[in-house]
Amino acid sequence: MAIDRVARKLVAILAIDMVSYSRHMETDEAATIARMRVHRQQLIDPVLREHNGRIVKTTGDGLLVEFASVVDAVESAVLIQRGVADAEADMPREHRIQYRAGINIGDIVIDGDDIFGDGVNIAARMEALAEPGGISITANVFEQVAGKVAFTFEDLGERQVKNIRKRIRVYRVVLEIMAGARRPRSDAPSAGDVAKPAIAVLPFQDMSAGKDQEYFADGIAEDIITGLARNQAFFVIARNSSFTYRGGAVDIKQVAGELGVRYVLEGSVRRSGPRVRITAQLIDAATGNHIWAEQFDRQMDDIFAVQDDITASIVGVVTPELIGAEMKRARRKDPANLSAWDYVMRANWHAWRWTREDSAAAKDFALKAIALDPNLARARVVHAMCDIIDVLYAWSPNPPQAMNEAHEMARVAVELDERDAEAHTILGSVALFTRRFDDARRCLETAIDINPNLAFARMWGGGYYALAGESGNARETLKMAIRLSPRDPANYWTFAFFGMAEFADGHYDAAAEWARKALHLNPNFPTGHRVLLAVLGETGDADACRIALDRLLAAAPGTSIATTRAGVPWRNPEHLQRYLDALRKAGLPE
Repeated sequence: MAIDRVARKLVAILAIDMVSYSRHMETDEAATIARMRVHRQQLIDPVLREHNGRIVKTTGDGLLVEFASVVDAVESAVLIQRGVADAEADMPREHRIQYRAGINIGDIVIDGDDIFGDGVNIAARMEALAEPGGISITANVFEQVAGKVAFTFEDLGERQVKNIRKRIRVYRVVLEIMAGARRPRSDAPSAGDVAKPAIAVLPFQDMSAGKDQEYFADGIAEDIITGLARNQAFFVIARNSSFTYRGGAVDIKQVAGELGVRYVLEGSVRRSGPRVRITAQLIDAATGNHIWAEQFDRQMDDIFAVQDDITASIVGVVTPELIGAEMKRARRKDPANLSAWDYVMRANWHAWRWTREDSAAAKDFALKAIALDPNLARARVVHAMCDIIDVLYAWSPNPPQAMNEAHEMARVAVELDERDAEAHTILGSVALFTRRFDDARRCLETAIDINPNLAFARMWGGGYYALAGESGNARETLKMAIRLSPRDPANYWTFAFFGMAEFADGHYDAAAEWARKALHLNPNFPTGHRVLLAVLGETGDADACRIALDRLLAAAPGTSIATTRAGVPWRNPEHLQRYLDALRKAGLPE
């Protein structure tokens, strides 16, 4: 007797279900049915037709849809969720209709017009895991769409779901509206973008007695959004979305879920007479941890000057704090499940430790990120920075080749994203250390123009001015770097550049003070040791010179007059000669 073969096929399955259907029906059955009908006719069905989705099954509050293309499935879900959110935006929050959506790729059993199987069941379980208004997908969906859709994703880890024996890795589609975001020039979206962190800046609360400072509070928050949006390392939610949470206490985790962000910045303004106090705090909504908090007290002599000052201070410190949090998060992740962005964050962590081994590890992680996503400019920035450091600290067996590699990495990074201030900064740094001083100045000043609040650009710009003998510009630029990011873990570079500016001017006591500040932050920092040794050579303290020389050679074995001549690009020959002579006096070998 012949046995009929079961019809099967591999498809993408989208499960959609209305949130709190029973409550809405109980509150106003007729209105709920009418609004759902509008959603179907004006939003859902047109999107599904456009993306070749076939509705397999409908229930009172949901749909099951199959797609031949997983990209179509994800794009449909995003368009539906955004469309419903816009349609319901004018409703009171407690009356808004929302849907959950889940997507899976699976082998299904076909029975007439219906479908069955684990693939369908898992899609339904993904829908149940989604937040209201959100979309959850399986790892196999993520792997198929990464680099093909312009949305971000968050890895939620492995979950045990009902009636499925194996644990399933789940991702959340991040549905942010980006402020000032810019795509790389390539036709396809960058896979690195899908893992970039997203941040929302909530309207600052007016805590003043007269409740008459809302305009000022809004100005602060709006300027912070604009300032943060200049940084290509993360996405910033637009004002029109984040400002809908004005008034009263908010649930940070709920806000983050609704906006599709991991980080939230909130704050308050309290004015009393001529004084104003602004507080701000950066929160990791996934854990509830406060990453950073600060209080600013100012005289309100010039409201616009105060607003600019506070905005610059907050934007300058939030950027390194957020990147620091991302580096910690990436290091905690399972190495078997790292995205291109995770690899970049691991590369960053190693790069800023400034050891030969960490530099090699950083470049390795950067190359892994590039292999996953060739369009991720930041990976090339980190690699180029390590190439430069390898040359400066005599870690590279072939310095010309390392500098050529650094230049190529930085050049491509700028080409991929010409609005990336960090890419311009590194390209300028390569030009500086290869003594193309005019190119260095142009690139570094371009970086500062693109993002005036980026302490990294100010630091290297100040370094250029110090080495070019423009001490006034150096001090001004380096002071701004410190003000923008006073707790920046890389400030030892800023302090060392300050020391070099003071050395150029013959202010040896000040130069020594800055060098010691640099070494206090990083005791193994060769540049700090070298500046201090040069100062001691000029002041003639033989005992102090011996100690400083031992510490320099312990931090960077092989350092000599020759490596310093090759690696420290003083533009003024007199400054270079005085620096080398001072190091000779202190005992540095030729």
